[in-house]
Amino acid sequence: MKQRYEDGIVPEANAAARREIARQMKQARKESCLTQQTLAERIGTRTSNISRMESGTYNPSLDFLVKAAAGMGKRVRIVIE
Repeated sequence: MKQRYEDGIVPEANAAARREIARQMKQARKESCLTQQTLAERIGTRTSNISRMESGTYNPSLDFLVKAAAGMGKRVRIVIE
């Protein structure tokens, strides 16, 4: 079974990247003037998944991120530094 970090414990090595993804997704949603509920309805998921993604406690797949971005009229761009 896939571990989902529902207990709020995120591996420290991934915490900074997850926080940055969460920040960017929340900012994009707000810039698109969407509520978490509206975005969830658009992409066929639960509001709780959007909330957990934005708080950094959910480990979203790349497919989920692309789908969420598309629901906001955006695209995912990955930068590795």
